[in-house]
Amino acid sequence: MTRCFIIGHPVAHSRSPMIHGHWLAEHGLGGSYERVDVPPGEVAAFLDRIRSGEFAGGNVTVPNKEAVLPLLDHVSETARRMGAVNTIWMEDGRLHGDNTDAFGFLAHLDDRAPGWDGRVETALILGAGGAARAVVHGLAERGVGRIILVNRSPARAQELAAEFGANVEARGWGEADGLVAVSDLIVNTTSLGMQGQPPLELDLAGLRPGTIVDDIVYVPLETALLAGARARGGLPVDGLGMLLHQAIPGFERWFGVRPQVTPALRARLEADIPAA
Repeated sequence: MTRCFIIGHPVAHSRSPMIHGHWLAEHGLGGSYERVDVPPGEVAAFLDRIRSGEFAGGNVTVPNKEAVLPLLDHVSETARRMGAVNTIWMEDGRLHGDNTDAFGFLAHLDDRAPGWDGRVETALILGAGGAARAVVHGLAERGVGRIILVNRSPARAQELAAEFGANVEARGWGEADGLVAVSDLIVNTTSLGMQGQPPLELDLAGLRPGTIVDDIVYVPLETALLAGARARGGLPVDGLGMLLHQAIPGFERWFGVRPQVTPALRARLEADIPAA
């Protein structure tokens, strides 16, 4: 039986077992996908368990996404660019790592706003952490001409912008409200607005109808940012789809079947998300 996992610390909150469990049942596969709590200091020992054949592979979440990178035998160019790994697997006796966050972000955007990449010239990204890096990587890959990063720590935004080149620029957090009016796509990559976190304070008064507003937060499913965008004629894109779509490449590698994000799977996860 193919055994897979998600490792993190803590990891009890992860909804990944629900996603992969659904696909295993849907395709009639005799495998398993389990949560394993692994503190950063125990990551190397856990990877040895994969090399010994105990697991076929699995997912990596915080705080281990950076810690595993130097311990793997081969890391994809995408994961190196992002400085983090979220998917690992054994192949030809070597332990491989990849990062599927940009894939998940783009796949969900394609699903919810078909043809978006043909009309988005300017994207405004709130935040400059790991999620922002995945979003910028994905948007740059699709040829978005101007990507603006705003972050409470300007130095971090400037550092990320410098890494990605001329079409990525850093601005101060105080400029975000004024940039809403010139943006075709706005993406919140921070935890602001998440249940239990401070609110995201962004003035949407200048939002143009049809502007895509994507919030990677999915608890609650409709954040205040998305509700505000909807009220002003924007196109809201929730964060749940990114979580669902990023899981596809890993499942295909471990179990040999490419799954789909179906309405039934989405409904199952939606039912597990507490109301706002």
